[in-house]
Amino acid sequence: MANSNLGDAKKAKNDEFYTQYHDIEKEMNAYLDYNADVFRNKTILLPCDDPEWSNFTKYFAQNFEKLGLKKLISTSYAPNSKPKTLNQQPTLFEMESPQFDGEKTASNGKIFTIENDNTGDNKIDVEDLQWKYLEGDGDFSSPEITALRDESDIIVTNPPFSLFREFLRWITEADKQFVIIGNMNAITYKEVFPLIKDNKMWLGVTRTGVGQMYFEIFDGAPAKMGQIIEDGRKLQTIGNSAWFTNLDHGRRHQALKLMTAADNIKHRANLGGLDYRRYDNYDAIEVPKVMAIPSDFEGVMGVPITFLGKHSPEQFEILGSRRWAKSPILSEIYRGTKTAETDFKTLINGKETYDRIFIQHKGEGK
Repeated sequence: MANSNLGDAKKAKNDEFYTQYHDIEKEMNAYLDYNADVFRNKTILLPCDDPEWSNFTKYFAQNFEKLGLKKLISTSYAPNSKPKTLNQQPTLFEMESPQFDGEKTASNGKIFTIENDNTGDNKIDVEDLQWKYLEGDGDFSSPEITALRDESDIIVTNPPFSLFREFLRWITEADKQFVIIGNMNAITYKEVFPLIKDNKMWLGVTRTGVGQMYFEIFDGAPAKMGQIIEDGRKLQTIGNSAWFTNLDHGRRHQALKLMTAADNIKHRANLGGLDYRRYDNYDAIEVPKVMAIPSDFEGVMGVPITFLGKHSPEQFEILGSRRWAKSPILSEIYRGTKTAETDFKTLINGKETYDRIFIQHKGEGK
């Protein structure tokens, strides 16, 4: 049911889901633990961010000095570009500012920046944010925001779910570092999987399962399954949420501790009561659970997409996926087709399996 909420958001272009502060802090701490200087002397861009509401802006502004940032830039969409059901009233912060413009507040996005101590209190934090209206509505693909992208070093945000493919393409065409939120199912997209396969993008640390990651929503958002009230705030789960990034972290270098095929068969709970069956139409074995990956199998294995949350590039090689066929290891089943994306259905006893990632132990089968 949670995944249907994401689908509804795509159809309605209702993408106003705000990430909680503790989820942002936990994720950023993982990169800092691996490299304490990961953000030092960097310009951070937070596009699509609604700075007055966003915890992304709050986190990076409040920790500006601790992170050693060079500059923080945060931009928002104009209210007129959002669904009519959502809160579009200007905040007191904006209305009490000398630069408040009653017309621009509806039609123009806003940009918030920090570079220096603007308050004279000998520290740089959220109080030093300066803002102005953008020339346009804040669309990330506009020349105005694209110029900010080109100026930045790292892009961090929770982009509109309905535009995830386009947003990722917008980042990668500029070869920027990034940490963004999306749905786990996005790994099957033709714009996404090749980046994962080629080790140019991976999952972050605090990815979650269904119902475990909640986002704040505002009054006027449609009532959906999975909504809860916590400390007076309305929260919504949106399915298999995950962080996608090309910033390194320690978890992706931790090898899985695995048992042999024989031991997994002995403990059949790991396999759902099944042995390692071969696909009818592809020379690989079906591994229904990540914990059941055999330590001693030298061939190709089809594993759940949740494997990517535990993938170590030093331990495994990703060969392809069921939906992304442009891989030499899969050429035999496509008979040389040049089709960029093909939904190949792996079968066992004539029955279609779930989405699978094809992997092999590193260095084997060479």
